[in-house]
Amino acid sequence: MITLLLFLLSAPGVLSSNPMASIHPQDPALLMGTSVMATCTVSPELDLHASSLYWTLNGKRLPSSTYSVLSPTALCVTLTDLAGSRQRSGDNLVCHSSSGHVLAGSCLYVGMPPEKPVNLTCWSRNTKDLTCQWAPGGQGETFIKTRYTMKYKLRWYGQEKVCEDYGTGQPYTCYIPRDLALFTPYEIWVEASNRLGSATSDVLNLDILDVVTTDPPPDVQVSRVGDLEDQLTVRWGTPPALKDFLFQAKYQIRYRLEDSSEWKVVDDMGNQTSCRLAGLRPGTVYFVQVRCNPVGILGSRKAGIWSDWSHPTAASTPHSERLLAGSCDSKVGQQNSTLRRDLKQFFGWVRKRAYGCGGMSIKLYDQWRVWLQKSHKTRNQVLQGDKL
Repeated sequence: MITLLLFLLSAPGVLSSNPMASIHPQDPALLMGTSVMATCTVSPELDLHASSLYWTLNGKRLPSSTYSVLSPTALCVTLTDLAGSRQRSGDNLVCHSSSGHVLAGSCLYVGMPPEKPVNLTCWSRNTKDLTCQWAPGGQGETFIKTRYTMKYKLRWYGQEKVCEDYGTGQPYTCYIPRDLALFTPYEIWVEASNRLGSATSDVLNLDILDVVTTDPPPDVQVSRVGDLEDQLTVRWGTPPALKDFLFQAKYQIRYRLEDSSEWKVVDDMGNQTSCRLAGLRPGTVYFVQVRCNPVGILGSRKAGIWSDWSHPTAASTPHSERLLAGSCDSKVGQQNSTLRRDLKQFFGWVRKRAYGCGGMSIKLYDQWRVWLQKSHKTRNQVLQGDKL
């Protein structure tokens, strides 16, 4: 049990530079679940009896059953099984005179020491800066103010430095804006401390070139492919950072129906900046997004970090002719029927040989056209032979 002596100042409710009593210890830090006994001792000159005093905690009067009169000038209160502080600045324990005047007070910092921070990850935009983020260890909540400090240094030499910019708007994040070395690994770690203890994260070793990310690809455009009812073409720009000679890129596309939350992802995009989506529903609105992963080609041992997805871009496929008003021209109807049959045959042929989108689908289309022409030529020859 911790004994807290709260001594009154020279007059009720008035602070003095020459107090007639003292507080010991002042503003203690206490572990959750422990107990504390606080004693308020008044000066005899104040002519106040201890039995007339009372206590409040965070403005709420404590029951008299927790009090003990130790002497005519000393009143004790016992708090057991302390819960975590309700506010980071501590819980206010105050001793009052019978008239309600504040005689003395102290802050109780009730909480837990921090556990070592975990999940430290970092990323760099364009190799010029570094942002790192982590999570508090354990359950995360210490109930009292806990300070996190990120430190870093070059692995084999260099002076230890402290990250200073924690104002990124994200919790447990620090930003290093400049003066980073390439082709040299860094050691990065986070220290957590409060009134009850301290802890240090595991050290993260990284090379800036291994954690590069970019802004999402710009200028994403989605358009129809002529009158093809089940295809859309996607085009996008290269992020400015990838114009740096150090990096090339690989891309991913994802798309979904307007009334669906399920995305379909196309992985094998390589570094091309256009793609044709096939096998879509006719007369349907699709949302499309693109993201980028920079791949270092000088000194990097692995791929970079995927960018955020671009803002969704919407486009619709053409309506199927089966859904449009028909024509009275039987020849036109026969031509449309033949075209629909041929297209249906092609898409079934493609689905057996390719998935997703890309140059392969276009090549397959060209191959199918050659096969279709040969098929029609053979059928015509058979029909002419039958007539003979």
